[in-house]
Amino acid sequence: MSASADKLQALALCPVSRETEQRLDRLVDLLRRWQTIKNLVGPRTLDEVWMRHIADSLQLASLRPDIRRWADFGSGAGFPGLVVASTWTDQDREMHLVESNGRKAAFLREAARALGLSVIVHDCRVDEAMPVLLTRDIELVSARALSSLDQLIEMAEPLLKKGAEGLFLKGQDVDNELTKATKCWIFRASLLPSKTDLAGRIVSLTQVARVESEQEL
Repeated sequence: MSASADKLQALALCPVSRETEQRLDRLVDLLRRWQTIKNLVGPRTLDEVWMRHIADSLQLASLRPDIRRWADFGSGAGFPGLVVASTWTDQDREMHLVESNGRKAAFLREAARALGLSVIVHDCRVDEAMPVLLTRDIELVSARALSSLDQLIEMAEPLLKKGAEGLFLKGQDVDNELTKATKCWIFRASLLPSKTDLAGRIVSLTQVARVESEQEL
């Protein structure tokens, strides 16, 4: 598929304003330039960057357009966090990108600066960023291709217990991951269809609590 066809297909699935499209064009340009040095994404996915990364991220923005305080764990090259922030039209929002890989965090900072996005980059692990995140009234936590669902809940638990929603992009093994997660966690889950992966699902988690062990009882 050509680059132009890839973009057209992605924006047909997830339409955006002209202003957002221009930001995303600049983000893709930056990604291609940095990729030659930093290897930010899988090389094979770069030819389909709009469908594989941009549209996959945009679907979260369309699901939760009114969120004002968002935390994205394991942001990598900015998917979904930078893409979501690119759709925001006002500056009274905060996107917190948590990325422990130094070269990827450097890209996130440069891209946020170049695009004029309301983004704060945390160049550290999630647990190290958590004390700051807990002061920011985070409403939603996202992650894409970071870890299994039970581990994501573990990472996000302090924010989820304060009322934040978890919104996690998952593949065809989502049912198995949910079953495994219920061994340690009680939660309310909704599965939303993915626009970019017929076998994939977007998992929405709320009302999270840890399962008490018999010893604790």
